[in-house]
Amino acid sequence: MLTAIIDYESGNLHSAEKAFQRMAAETEAGKVVVTTDPETVAKADRIVLPGDGAFPSCARALRQSGCFQAMIEAVETRGVPFLGICVGMQLLARKGHEYEETDGLGWIDGEVTRIAPADPAFKIPHMGWNDLVIDHAHPVLDGVATGDHAYFVHSYQMAMTDLSQRTAHVDYAGDVTAIVARDTVIGLQFHPEKSAATGLRMIANFLNWKP
Repeated sequence: MLTAIIDYESGNLHSAEKAFQRMAAETEAGKVVVTTDPETVAKADRIVLPGDGAFPSCARALRQSGCFQAMIEAVETRGVPFLGICVGMQLLARKGHEYEETDGLGWIDGEVTRIAPADPAFKIPHMGWNDLVIDHAHPVLDGVATGDHAYFVHSYQMAMTDLSQRTAHVDYAGDVTAIVARDTVIGLQFHPEKSAATGLRMIANFLNWKP
């Protein structure tokens, strides 16, 4: 089994790579590689799309990398399990509205908009630990419960059109989408590799998920 973490120069992937390799070794889930190669992405058994930075620049870099089309074919044609992290999750949306309107993958029915807390004392970006509220059960969340902590750093969030695709949220003076899922696709707004035992459990669950 091969898990491909796509590197499209959207941030330092070292900590994510180490966390995925550790959990793959612990759960005998095969090999994890960080790759810029579309052919590797096309033949992978699982795909991870991380991302730090702004939605438009990440979307452009992904399209220019050649991995964009390989990823679409793998997920839409072969039904490969896919995990988006942080901006990688936001790219699952139909559109992003950060700086300029930008098309996303359209796999999740939502749009990415700036977080607007009801209480102005709540600062943007939303940064640090927050308690998950589980909306729907999912195999990647096995062993994860409402109240478990995850580590967030973001100013924009997925505004959901279809709440059945919102798997978890957090309260930040209003609901903020934390996890989205549909078919063989799941996205985490937070960084699982920085979310201690909760994040490592989700990584292990994803590496062994057989949708």
